[in-house]
Amino acid sequence: MQRFLLERRIRDLHLRLVRARQELAVLEEQLAVVNEDCEEARVRALVSETPLAGHEYAETRRHADAMKRAWEAQRSAVGELENRRDELLSRVGSDR
Repeated sequence: MQRFLLERRIRDLHLRLVRARQELAVLEEQLAVVNEDCEEARVRALVSETPLAGHEYAETRRHADAMKRAWEAQRSAVGELENRRDELLSRVGSDR
C-alpha cells in the first residue's frame, strides 16, 4: 500500500477512535447513574414490598441491562479500532 494512503487511513482511524472513546466515556457516566438508580429502586422494592415498587425496580433493571450492553458494544468497538490502528502502524514500520 502506498505510504500516503496508509497514513491517511491511520489519521481517519485515529479520529474514529477518539470519537469512539468519547462516546465510551459518556456511556460509562450514564451507566454509573443508571446503576445507582437501579440500586435505589431495588432497596425501595425490598423495603416497601409493593407491586408498584417491584415493577419500578424491574423496569430500571431492564434499562440498566440495556445500558450495560451498549457500553460493552462500544468498548468492543474501541478495542477493534485500536487493533486496526496497531495493524496499520505496524505496516508503516515495516515499509521503512
